[in-house]
Amino acid sequence: MTELISAVDAVDVRFPTSRELDGSDALNPEPNYSAAYVMIRTSGGDEGYGLAFTVGRGNEVQVAAVRALAPLVVGLPVEEVLGDLGAFSRRLTRDSQLRWLGPEKGVIHMAAAAIVNAVWDLHGRREGKPVWQLLSELSPNQLVDLVDFRYLEDALSRDEALDILRRAEPGRGQRTALLLQHGYPAYTTTPGWLGYDDEKLVRLSKEAVAEGFCQIKLKVGADRADDQRRLRLAREAVGPDIRIAVDANQAWGVHQAIDWIQSLVTFDPYWIEEPTSPDDILGHAAIRRALAPVKVATGEHVHNQVMFKQLLQSGALDILQLDASRTAGVTENIAVLLLAAKFGVPVCPHAGGVGLCEMVQHLAMFDYVAVSGTTDNRVIEYVDHLHEHFTDPVRIRDGRYLAPTAPGISAEMHPASVADHRYPDGPVWNGEATA
Repeated sequence: MTELISAVDAVDVRFPTSRELDGSDALNPEPNYSAAYVMIRTSGGDEGYGLAFTVGRGNEVQVAAVRALAPLVVGLPVEEVLGDLGAFSRRLTRDSQLRWLGPEKGVIHMAAAAIVNAVWDLHGRREGKPVWQLLSELSPNQLVDLVDFRYLEDALSRDEALDILRRAEPGRGQRTALLLQHGYPAYTTTPGWLGYDDEKLVRLSKEAVAEGFCQIKLKVGADRADDQRRLRLAREAVGPDIRIAVDANQAWGVHQAIDWIQSLVTFDPYWIEEPTSPDDILGHAAIRRALAPVKVATGEHVHNQVMFKQLLQSGALDILQLDASRTAGVTENIAVLLLAAKFGVPVCPHAGGVGLCEMVQHLAMFDYVAVSGTTDNRVIEYVDHLHEHFTDPVRIRDGRYLAPTAPGISAEMHPASVADHRYPDGPVWNGEATA
């Protein structure tokens, strides 16, 4: 009997991070880190897990978007889906009616990401491999077949993508061994939330250095005098040799971003992240020209591979920060990694949140093994929040991500965590449904 995808379930899961101001930044002062948590089930009893990350209110809309896509998935033959994951991704992103809600952006695209990542998780589990390894063992032709080149060919052709992957192919085995032995470089945002007081900022910054991190990140953009004070304290705490990145979370217009960061250059910021609207490609380019050598980084709110293409074509960023659940999951992120390799721009993935560290490590590690072939000037964001809720949480040693070895994409939550934090009826919320 043919094995079918029998169910796509979505649960509204929210964590009350606003109570301690974890995750607080210039535009999200009191976030409750949340996930539209997705479970794919097959008629043969297999499962796959994925999620889309949000920061609280509106997570129910994200869950509804997953449920809107579910009829496109339930009933499909499992082997057919896993045999052509490029076609499966396009089935979700090109639906003639649902794509009107984007197209290829916003909650509907993130819903596609949650489902696509869950199917890759299913694939990894069935193959007995972590997704980074599963991807790294695909041939260049198999990887290129996953990519939707329709809107990319003016910047990246199929042949160019093949050349990138073929150049990296001979060293895959050696890099895999190095990755398993040494892990992948990380940086931490744990010290830098805007809601933390100065004592906590200094203490966590010193702890980060002691734990082996060579870069930390601070949130900025709410008050200039506060930013100057906090950066001075952080620089005194970590010394001159540790990189300090700053993140405005889209707080400024173009001219304000340039002026504000120029007032902070004495503290040697390594990059300014999301200095303005993530949709303003030309604005990012102008900021980059004005602020060099301070680097410009963005990506966690970049909707799709077409926007990444334009950011790269226009010279608008120094650091590309792809996200595991903003674009349409693993499959579209392969295209983004290939674009970054074509333009020679380092990828430093966005993480933190709920499950983003767990998922995005697979993309960065695949990039190292099979695409870029390097970790030079590349770091994955790390935040010490909520990992205990996952069955295969990230592991950090000496400021580096250790390569996951369990099958899948590391997105499965403990059932008890899902039940406790289910919104609005989970016991953690206890009548705080309007919080």
